[in-house]
Amino acid sequence: VYLLFSYFYIAVQHGREWLPPDLPSLSLSIPNTVILLVSGVAVWRGESLLIAGRRGPIVAIHILAALVLGLAFISLEGWEWSMEKLTPASGSFGSLYFMLGALHLAHLVIGALILAALALWSALGYFDARRSAPVSIGALYWYFVIVVWLAVFFTLYITPRLSLG
Repeated sequence: VYLLFSYFYIAVQHGREWLPPDLPSLSLSIPNTVILLVSGVAVWRGESLLIAGRRGPIVAIHILAALVLGLAFISLEGWEWSMEKLTPASGSFGSLYFMLGALHLAHLVIGALILAALALWSALGYFDARRSAPVSIGALYWYFVIVVWLAVFFTLYITPRLSLG
């Protein structure tokens, strides 16, 4: 939250002059946003099936789908960064861009590890409708990662374009 506050504080203090001439592209960030939202649907569906009394492979498949989508997000983000003209040393915007992105990716990697464990344990039948708390907690963490991405996406990719209009 502090990093997002920093972005908006600098934007209010300096207007458009602090923004780089080449803003981060939307060509990968929009598909990445869709990928992450779909992964949230997959987690929700897996958790819903478990709570409804289904268990085993069907729940694991949904959680595994979310994991695969999360890994796709990580890969696309890495690809986007490799093509980015900005660097962490290219000013306040570049520094915040990479710091917010890296912090989100760290949370995403943790979430991916959680999903991997939940998928395995679901496949092995460790959870059922009465013992579903770990899946629900893992799902909540994954939703947190998605909501944070939406805040980061809006801040770094959308608001600079609004202020340029």
